[in-house]
Amino acid sequence: MERTGGEPDVVGCDQKTGKYIFFDCSAESPKGRVAVCYDRKGLDSRKEHKPANNAMDMATAMGIELLTEEQYHELQKLGNFDMQTSSWVKTPDEIRELGGALHGERRYGRVFVGHNGAQSYFSARAFRGLLRV
Repeated sequence: MERTGGEPDVVGCDQKTGKYIFFDCSAESPKGRVAVCYDRKGLDSRKEHKPANNAMDMATAMGIELLTEEQYHELQKLGNFDMQTSSWVKTPDEIRELGGALHGERRYGRVFVGHNGAQSYFSARAFRGLLRV
């Protein structure tokens, strides 16, 4: 997580397994993960100007999970994150099946979860991870 600009920090403990839960707590979405589509299907659907990777495959390769929408809101209770960037969040299957993907950000003192096509990518959007140890 740290190699790509994440700042993992303990945010809780899983009561069932006793494992510690780490979230990426960098102020902005990790720079080493920017400009990626949401998943492989989104990446493969691009006809041109394809990014180098996608968030879901990168997370799997790193051994982490993308934060869910609920986890992203929990993160935002710990501080002000993604004030200038945004982060892909794990998207429910029913939204993904329609071609969409969710992202979160903090603007105007509020946390927003929005949507884009899963094939889209932006220089200021990456993803935040979760790790259980």
